[in-house]
Amino acid sequence: MIRRLYDWTLSLAAGPRAPAALGSVSFVESSVFPIPPDILLIPMVIARREKAWWYALLCTLASVAGGVAGYLIGMFLFEQVAQPVLQFYGKMHYVDDFKHIFQEWGWWFVFIAGVTPFPYKVITVASGAAALSLPVFILASLVSRGLRFFIVAGLLYFFGPPIKDFIEKRLGLMFTLGMVLLIGGFAAVKLI
Repeated sequence: MIRRLYDWTLSLAAGPRAPAALGSVSFVESSVFPIPPDILLIPMVIARREKAWWYALLCTLASVAGGVAGYLIGMFLFEQVAQPVLQFYGKMHYVDDFKHIFQEWGWWFVFIAGVTPFPYKVITVASGAAALSLPVFILASLVSRGLRFFIVAGLLYFFGPPIKDFIEKRLGLMFTLGMVLLIGGFAAVKLI
């Protein structure tokens, strides 16, 4: 089953609508969607290595735009939208602490969430709720998300065939590792 899903994703990744899907997933993942854009970025770069840098740039810009949307949700729609999200993640009681900490250390929170499996969307909403400087938020997001997506694209570009072979031979292991990282990121939110 995983093999069929992988083959299907690769076929979609080479299709004409793949960039629009990548941009859309990158945008919504940064504010509300739980699945990271790497799910599309990786097979798209594997399918069309020559477009690796374009895909990484698209992913970065759409993700930062989605991050700004999450920031605006936190800033202007906190009670209606952000509060239920923070309650879902069990973080509502930390709002005052977030505000104080984000004023001093917000750049680092945004940067770390942007490059790790930690759910970036939690930090985007919290940044808006804490009124972190928008230029600081955007700069930290551009650097961290760009670093993350360009490293992934670069590894696949330079080592594409061996990485593709590695992934295809160990598809079950790669799927399990991806799920562990995804779940681990959400678990980290619960523990913090």
